[in-house]
Amino acid sequence: MLVPLALPAFLFALITWQVVADGPLVRLDERLSRVLIRPDRCSELLADLGEVHIAVPVLALVAAYTAWRSRGSGTHRWWLPGAAAVVLMALVPALVVPLKELTDRPGTPVVPPATGYYPSGHTATAAVAYGCATLLLLPRLTGAPVRRALVAGCLALNLGVGFGLVRRGYHWPLDVLASWCLCAVLITGYVLSVSRSSRRPSAGTPGRRTGPS
Repeated sequence: MLVPLALPAFLFALITWQVVADGPLVRLDERLSRVLIRPDRCSELLADLGEVHIAVPVLALVAAYTAWRSRGSGTHRWWLPGAAAVVLMALVPALVVPLKELTDRPGTPVVPPATGYYPSGHTATAAVAYGCATLLLLPRLTGAPVRRALVAGCLALNLGVGFGLVRRGYHWPLDVLASWCLCAVLITGYVLSVSRSSRRPSAGTPGRRTGPS
């Protein structure tokens, strides 16, 4: 059960160590950033999709909708997947902000002089909000093509946010990659926890599996 957590956790620890130690990955990261940075309106719009006031309402609406549908169908613990997704979203700043203070990484040359850019909060917000929204909607969709299209759209959206942040110069590439690794761990833990809790029937009530699969 812990295998899906191992690789992203290891990569996140490795990247964090390199950032703190100013290792060779950081120098490679800075060279890559100089090649990729081309600030334009498109990259700024993509980066904005990771804003809290855009991504979080999307998750909140999806969580409310799926909880309402699950309750209407008499699903066991209808409230659990959506509530857990909201709690996970609230954990993002609680994890990211201390990491920013710990690593104290400066920004790229195109942003005002400051520190605290690692890991990327916009990337983490987008990954958890859009990722959990996708997981909540998947059980409601019928047909493999529709489900694949939703997952592909979620991946494309998150790649777009990461690309926009790097292209605009808001973040170094490693800032974005580390946030993806961190969120892979968080979302995998969310899926495992919700699946396990949904399978556990309440006393005297037949259990019905709901939530992300």
